[in-house]
Amino acid sequence: MEPVICLKNIVIRQGENFTLTIDDLQLLPHRIYVLTGPNGAGKSTLLRALALLMLPQQGTIRFPAAAAETPARQRQKITLVEQSPYLLQGTVSDNLAFGLKLRGIRGKEQQMRIRSALEMVGLDGFEPRKADKLSGGEVQRVALARALALQPDVLLLDEPTGNIDSKSLHAFEILLSRLPEFGVTVVLSTHDLSQPARLGGEMIRIENGRLLDRPHWASEPGDLKQTEKKLWLNPLNVQGR
Repeated sequence: MEPVICLKNIVIRQGENFTLTIDDLQLLPHRIYVLTGPNGAGKSTLLRALALLMLPQQGTIRFPAAAAETPARQRQKITLVEQSPYLLQGTVSDNLAFGLKLRGIRGKEQQMRIRSALEMVGLDGFEPRKADKLSGGEVQRVALARALALQPDVLLLDEPTGNIDSKSLHAFEILLSRLPEFGVTVVLSTHDLSQPARLGGEMIRIENGRLLDRPHWASEPGDLKQTEKKLWLNPLNVQGR
């Protein structure tokens, strides 16, 4: 299986006290990868590098499946949701529409994507809500819906469950665990060492800017099967699981 992202001999220096060094890392498509490690280990730096928002001083980041496309087109296949996401003033619908407009998606398709993405994260009917009236957990889910509306190939999430209350956590994790069914490769960071196993993901441990080992399954994955990519606009219906 061809990797979706390949990192080779990566060096990213930040100030005088921190350097992220990745000798070799390959991420396969349609899987979940969970970055674990202490604060300051380099998890957020690695996510920003994968999002092409932070260019390495040395080394290469390649996207084999999109090698023939321009850097701008490659960036459109990747979406990063920050740990403390910023929402624009206005409504929830305005926030989801913003990125879609930049990509020329308007009219009925735009509205369908907005409605479907909000259904995916359990926020049906939130389109008219004011962004500045949302709770911390709702902000996190709106930010995820905004990312999902773009239908990325690679979804990067920095501590996505940090502000999710325990009541909503289970449904949120079900949503994340099902995203590979829709053709998405998910890379997220967490401090919860039990989360990789719950998500059925592969763990990537990082400390002091270096990988401690190769990606490995947090629990037995069973028999991996090649499944046909599902249609994006089918709601995940996490409430019913």
